[in-house]
Amino acid sequence: MSLPADLRRTAAVSGRRLLRAALVSGAIAMTGFGLSGCASTGYPTASVSEANTSVSAGYAVAAGDNLKVTVFDEPSLTGEFQIDSAGNLALPLIEKVAVTGKTPNEVAALIGTELKSGGYVLDPKVSVEVLAYRPVYVLGEVTQPGEYPYSPDLTFFQAIAKAGGFTPRANKTMVVLQRAAWSTPRAIKLTDEPLIIAPGDTVMIEESFL
Repeated sequence: MSLPADLRRTAAVSGRRLLRAALVSGAIAMTGFGLSGCASTGYPTASVSEANTSVSAGYAVAAGDNLKVTVFDEPSLTGEFQIDSAGNLALPLIEKVAVTGKTPNEVAALIGTELKSGGYVLDPKVSVEVLAYRPVYVLGEVTQPGEYPYSPDLTFFQAIAKAGGFTPRANKTMVVLQRAAWSTPRAIKLTDEPLIIAPGDTVMIEESFL
């Protein structure tokens, strides 16, 4: 016996909600960001300005970044390298160097110091360029939660646009943000000041109960 039309509509809506929940759960599992990580559970708060300050000093490299290292007049030492899971960069002639948290210029200076101290290059001139950034994760009440490529100067609303925009139930005044440099996610109240998103950030949009 077929279901009445109103019950069929209810079942269809429930099915879509279950599918959306499954997609979000999969994306959360991929990043390790739990649904318990929301503002209502007492995460510390941060202002937009405070969050932006943590990225204003320049991009800090971390595990998973692909770098192009150029040692001028030394083609055998020049190439593309990936930072390993421990945050180290392995290069010809020198041992692994810890680079997590350093800017590309600082990485270049470190490589130059290692080459010079090892006697490999008398006056090394090194440049470092980021070829591929870590992705960002947009989860929760967005149309298409998941992993998205990072682009320089990415803002919060640009990240939301990558994920297809807010759902009708989204809380559009508050975001829970997990950043690599933070030990715990932080709840951020949105203002007219653009919130800058960093590579590797996880953005969680909660449901509005208003």
